[in-house]
Amino acid sequence: MSVRTIGLATRNVHKIREIRAMLARANIPVYIRTARELNVPPPQETGTTFLENARIKARYYARYFQCPTLADDSGLVIPALDGFPGVHSARWGADRMTQEEKNRWIVERLQHRPPEDRTAMFVCALVFADRERILWETEVRVTGQITPEPRGHRGFGYDPIFFYPPAGKTFAEMTPEEKNAVSHRGRALRAWLRFLRTWTPQQDGAS
Repeated sequence: MSVRTIGLATRNVHKIREIRAMLARANIPVYIRTARELNVPPPQETGTTFLENARIKARYYARYFQCPTLADDSGLVIPALDGFPGVHSARWGADRMTQEEKNRWIVERLQHRPPEDRTAMFVCALVFADRERILWETEVRVTGQITPEPRGHRGFGYDPIFFYPPAGKTFAEMTPEEKNAVSHRGRALRAWLRFLRTWTPQQDGAS
C-alpha cells in the first residue's frame, strides 16, 4: 500500500494521538496533517447533529489540506438533561470552565436522580471528505451511566464520569487499549480503517 496524505480536522492532541496509534497498529501507512498546522480559524459548527458538524469540519479543512480529510464530532448525550451537552460538548463553557468543572457540574445535576436517569451516551460521528465530496461517514453510540463522582485519571474530556457497565469501569479507568476496544471513537475509527484498506482514490475521484 502506498503512502497517502490524509488530513485530520482537529487540534485536539488526545484525538490526534489516538488516531495515529490506531493507524500504526493497523499497519496502514499514511502521512498525517492536522489542523494544528494551519493558521486558519475553525469553522462555525452550525449543525444540529454530530454528523452535520463533522461534515462541516471535513469539507472545510479538506479545502485547506488539499487532500482527503477525516473529521470527528463527538460528545456526551444525557437524556435526563434533555440531551445536554450533546453537540455543544466541546464548546460548552470553553472560555470559563475547566473540563473538571464541567464534569462536576454534570455530576451535581444528577446527584439525586435514580439510576435510570443517569443513563448517558457517548456519540462519535466520523466523516471522510475530499473537498466538497463525502467519501465515507458513520455514527456510533455507546451507552453507559454518569458516575456519582469522577473516577480514573486516564483518557480525557468526560471519560472520568462515564461508567461503562460491561467493563465495570469508567473510560478514564481503562487503559488506552481497553478504551479503544469499546469506545464510540474506537469503534468508529475501526470502521474507517476497514474503509481505508479497500479505498482506491482513483475510483471515487479523490486526490
